[in-house]
Amino acid sequence: MSVNLTLLLVMGALFACGIYLILERSLTRVLLGLMLLANATNLLILATGGYAGLAPLYSGDAAPGDYSDPLPQALILTSIVISFAVTAFMLGIIYRTWVLARQDEIQDDVEDLRVAETPSFDAEDDAEIPAETSEFPVLVTGGREMPVDGAVSEETPGSLNVAPAEGSRAPKAARPTEGTEQ
Repeated sequence: MSVNLTLLLVMGALFACGIYLILERSLTRVLLGLMLLANATNLLILATGGYAGLAPLYSGDAAPGDYSDPLPQALILTSIVISFAVTAFMLGIIYRTWVLARQDEIQDDVEDLRVAETPSFDAEDDAEIPAETSEFPVLVTGGREMPVDGAVSEETPGSLNVAPAEGSRAPKAARPTEGTEQ
């Protein structure tokens, strides 16, 4: 299989221009970049299909190697339909932003800038030993009050506040006494 150099150069130029246009802030340029990328992808699929051959219909006197592969053509058709749908969607977005804001350029979002300026280290999530940072010193569970330190100990295995199952060999200190709520 021989590759056409001109087709590869055109494909590379389309990919380069498409990527450059996608990185712009104007929605119209983003749409043009997406269209260029779709066409470059179609050329890539076409180049991988090899030389043109006979139609992929069965003929008794033709050698199997003379037929062209129909799969790249089907993939290009699918790519055309998908790029048409993306183009229609982007045109709808462009029209809506023009109706609402009378501009085509994407502006910086204040909330995005605030999030980008926050440090990536979170003292509560990234600490070596998790510390309780609750504002409430007492936790109410099952109708009884429990200090937060006791609630933290509940998260460890072997809790003393849970009744063992019948027939288990738990120590007597772990078994609830009469008159306590469960």
